[in-house]
Amino acid sequence: MNTIYVRTLKRAEHTVFCVADGQKYYYDAQFNRRIPFSSGQQVKRSLMDSLCEITNEIPSPTTFLFDVTKQKELKEGEVYGTCDPTYIDQLFGGWMKAAKGGKDRTLKRRSPLSISAMRALHPLLAGMDSENASFDRSDRPNNKVIVRDENGDELKEGDIVALLEGKDRSLSRKWIPNNSRASGLFVADIAIDLRRLFSVSLNSFEPEMADATIEKLKSEGWVESKNIFGPCLVAPKKIREEWIKGLAKSVINWKITSNQSRTFSLMDTLALSISDNANSIAGSIRAKLSEEDSNKAQPIVDESIKGVDIFISLQAGGFIQTKGETSDALERAEQKLIDLMTAFDYENQ
Repeated sequence: MNTIYVRTLKRAEHTVFCVADGQKYYYDAQFNRRIPFSSGQQVKRSLMDSLCEITNEIPSPTTFLFDVTKQKELKEGEVYGTCDPTYIDQLFGGWMKAAKGGKDRTLKRRSPLSISAMRALHPLLAGMDSENASFDRSDRPNNKVIVRDENGDELKEGDIVALLEGKDRSLSRKWIPNNSRASGLFVADIAIDLRRLFSVSLNSFEPEMADATIEKLKSEGWVESKNIFGPCLVAPKKIREEWIKGLAKSVINWKITSNQSRTFSLMDTLALSISDNANSIAGSIRAKLSEEDSNKAQPIVDESIKGVDIFISLQAGGFIQTKGETSDALERAEQKLIDLMTAFDYENQ
């Protein structure tokens, strides 16, 4: 087994994934519906945040470059990471450093984790609704209200009172209409390439690291080896053992956290499947159109597919017809991932 596939089924309740016109969505032409989604980049960021929190590792710093123009204004330049796999989010998340001018070699490492967008299990099993919100502080006597005229000058209190005469208008309350929210059943897929999970290439024609970084890794016990992609450095066994546990837990427990507290959702995991076969895992958690009503779909968690391990949490029973739910499902899924990643021979591929 060189690749581990993980499919996760999550339930979202009245929440926000990506804020863009309230909530990002795509249009499904077959079912004529707007479907909310969370991009693969956001899922990856959520997973990496969870990974650093679980392992208590400090995320890698990011370098932001700016250029000063002739008009003495700042112009945005390149942005790049450390290109150092001793940072856990760099090793698993990958990096790219393309320096301006083309004088320095471009450094790039493809992430060993391929992550899909989190999208609806079926267009009929997820959707969007809108709500009107208000920002109301009218009960506080110490609010400060500033009203400016057409020249931008601040009006005095007497002028404001005169302006409001004959108008039923509060200056301590704001109306926020048409806030989109997402609800329903959503799936996300992750592919873990074990060949590159802890291996960093030493290919000098397509470099992943600077020479100084390579020498530092060797001094810290990284092992010289070779895989299908050529010569490489492999992380020490102690690091692999610790980070495998953290990666397994984060793959099981990540969630999209909204930047709007009033829309928080647990996004609990209903079911999770693990396999080395992409086609089989796609059928393990799926949906099927109702035979009686083509405008309805039935979520299905299939425990009979050969070569796929299914783990079903207790709350899944409220949304899916299943008898296989257990209280320790996610703990067993986490241990399954640990066993699969630990069993791979990283140093002798």
